[in-house]
Amino acid sequence: MTGAPAGISALLLDLDGTLVNSEPLHREGYRIYFAEKGWDVPDLTIFTGRRALDVLEAEPGPWSGHDPQAVLDEILEHVPDEDPDPVAGARELILGARATGTPVAIVTSAPPSWVERSLASLGLGVGSVDLVVTALDVSAGKPDPEGFALACERLGVDPAAAVAAEDSPAGIRAALAAGVRRVHGITTTHDAAELRSAGAVEVHDDARPLVDLLD
Repeated sequence: MTGAPAGISALLLDLDGTLVNSEPLHREGYRIYFAEKGWDVPDLTIFTGRRALDVLEAEPGPWSGHDPQAVLDEILEHVPDEDPDPVAGARELILGARATGTPVAIVTSAPPSWVERSLASLGLGVGSVDLVVTALDVSAGKPDPEGFALACERLGVDPAAAVAAEDSPAGIRAALAAGVRRVHGITTTHDAAELRSAGAVEVHDDARPLVDLLD
């Protein structure tokens, strides 16, 4: 088949929590770090979907008064060195998009190295998607719309006709602010009510229902 399904200009996919269930690994890194420092562990959902450095710079917490980059570097040293588990349907979604000629962009708050490792856990390479927008490509992370807007610009597609998938309220708000009208929530890290409140048009347990959009 060639040409994207009618009404879908592109798929704009978050990575952590949407394609791979990596949030437990990241949260374990935070917990270990905070415990070693003797700090109270905050509500770690504040980090979900956002660049960690943005949170450390902007949000109050036990890290206040410390160098944000130094704190982040230490946190990353405590994240378990394990491949993330795939979210059900993630591999099929990317392969289905390729088969139907639907452009696919990964829009993530993670660095390029983590994108490569995560896709490898799905049995895929970076070349399986048309575009990757990482934390290094934008000046402002989610919930700022810059990443999604940049993805649409580089793909040359209308954001209003794109479909996005996100697991966090910050990511959902970012996609909507970029002009994406159909943003689907994945309940790997937040409950359905939170995702709907952020503006998700539909909420799913995993990525499998999104595959049906490509039929």
